[in-house]
Amino acid sequence: MNIAKILKVKEMRRCIGCFSCMTSCAVVNRHNHSLAKSAIKIITSGGLSGSMAAVVCAGCTGVRACAEACPTGALADREGGGVTLLPERCTGCRKCVAACALGAVHFDSTTNKPIICKHCGVCTQFCTHGCLEMEEA
Repeated sequence: MNIAKILKVKEMRRCIGCFSCMTSCAVVNRHNHSLAKSAIKIITSGGLSGSMAAVVCAGCTGVRACAEACPTGALADREGGGVTLLPERCTGCRKCVAACALGAVHFDSTTNKPIICKHCGVCTQFCTHGCLEMEEA
């Protein structure tokens, strides 16, 4: 039996900003080395002397604002939380990007499609500092 999992931020105080999580996400899921193609974003909070923060999909259950905002039904509920992109239905309107209160839906201007976290866990595998983890939904 395969139990659905979602990505969780565990210990961001350990993060050194190596961007391995972002790179692995972009390479595996978008076949691109650009950090802009990653579904997870690592940012500084407070400038160079501040700590690191992760902007990740929370894996919403129940009302999923990004899916609710989509006029074409291109974001389907994902088992365990979050959504799955149905690219053939997406028109690139960006309403899902604006709807996410966490800012966790990004946009790929090259493909004209949103970048949606699949909760695949590849970012956790490349985080050598244990900042991220997969949790059973």
